[in-house]
Amino acid sequence: MKNLKKKIGIDIFSGAGGLSLGAEMAGISVRYAIEIDSDAAKTYKKNHSDAKVICEDIRKINPIDLKDGDSPIFIIMGGPPCQGFSMSNTISRNMENPKNFLFKEFVRFVKELKPIWFVLENVKGITSINQGDTQHLIEDCFRELGYKVKSKVLCASDYGVPQNRHRFFMVGNRLNIDFDFPKEAEIKVSVNDAISDLPSLTNGEMLENAPYTRPISETSEYIKLMRGESVFATQNYVSRNNDLVIERYKHIKQGENWRAIPEHLMQNYADKGRCHSGIYKRLIADAPSVVISNYRKSMLIHPFEHRGISVREAARLQSFPDNFIFEGCLSHIQQQIGNAVPPLLSKAVMQQILTYET
Repeated sequence: MKNLKKKIGIDIFSGAGGLSLGAEMAGISVRYAIEIDSDAAKTYKKNHSDAKVICEDIRKINPIDLKDGDSPIFIIMGGPPCQGFSMSNTISRNMENPKNFLFKEFVRFVKELKPIWFVLENVKGITSINQGDTQHLIEDCFRELGYKVKSKVLCASDYGVPQNRHRFFMVGNRLNIDFDFPKEAEIKVSVNDAISDLPSLTNGEMLENAPYTRPISETSEYIKLMRGESVFATQNYVSRNNDLVIERYKHIKQGENWRAIPEHLMQNYADKGRCHSGIYKRLIADAPSVVISNYRKSMLIHPFEHRGISVREAARLQSFPDNFIFEGCLSHIQQQIGNAVPPLLSKAVMQQILTYET
């Protein structure tokens, strides 16, 4: 028989709350979140009303202040800032970047609060920096505290997320359990499976609420899950691009990128050799999306319409349900979505952890 006692969680470096949302879907009660960005903290609070959100530099926080009496903390979760670890940021991808050492704050919280489990999430680039020594350094920090540690890079599309997003997960426990990561799903969710009921939009359109284009009975299982009881599609916000950018979009077919744009429309690019493959990428309708990171700057294109993807479309591709509302200006919302852990990926890891509870 499973232990029905409530499992208490704390989310540090929480961002908008994707990791927490997955934990809550799995049955974990997240009581506290720490996030230094004010807009992300507002988003977290709006969507996790039962949690206390602390908008502060984590280095100024005493972990013991987050302990509720004698109640044991089941899990500490979080993703320390990863600018220096990211494969896309070669300039700061070294251990001289002070943000790389914020993982020590994660270690400090685990040391002080002694959770039964922890989950540290990050970009996959953490596995290769310093020839893998950085990953091993972090793992050893937790082993010295008595935790058994397992690490793996997971692809979100293997766990019901309509996006080929690779994220690093380190899972530890102080029960000496040899943790196995969850098995991959056999069926992948496509872009069309995820957003085909959302409204048609134009460049720069900002619709707070808009009707769905298909009855829920005629949608995919994924769309049914995302819509839940929602009546309208919310936050249908599209960045406004200039006429030249829209003209470029018209030359790009599904799966193609900036290389499909005629030369005469790219003359303002002094060095096209610096354009990575994700720039001006039109999504393929019948496959999972490419990574939704800073999708405004990357100019990710809707599969059928000559425009960027909307906030709600990006949220769907990250597996945020339609009742999840983001706070802040448009660019800050877009950044929150791009930085987030896909909730369904988090849920898969958390559910796997809970299988070891008796």
